[in-house]
Amino acid sequence: MPHDSAKTAEIVNAYRLHDSDTGSPEVQVALLSSRINHVTEHLANHSRDYSSRRGLLKMVGKRRRLLNYLRKTDISAYRQLIDNLNLRK
Repeated sequence: MPHDSAKTAEIVNAYRLHDSDTGSPEVQVALLSSRINHVTEHLANHSRDYSSRRGLLKMVGKRRRLLNYLRKTDISAYRQLIDNLNLRK
């Protein structure tokens, strides 16, 4: 299983903006990044799992769109999130 509720809660607590925040772009990008890393590890061992590869590409696209939105609306939050998640090399 890619995520259990404890791991999800840990990520949400680390990136939320206020106490009841579960859907801000920062939280969504952090959760997607965790899932993307998990599926990437899976595909390293199962290179012909094309269904998972398609799901990975969809998650990467969704994360890209969320990051573009965040960059347009709050550039400082975007830069901080990029640094925290190590998304840019």
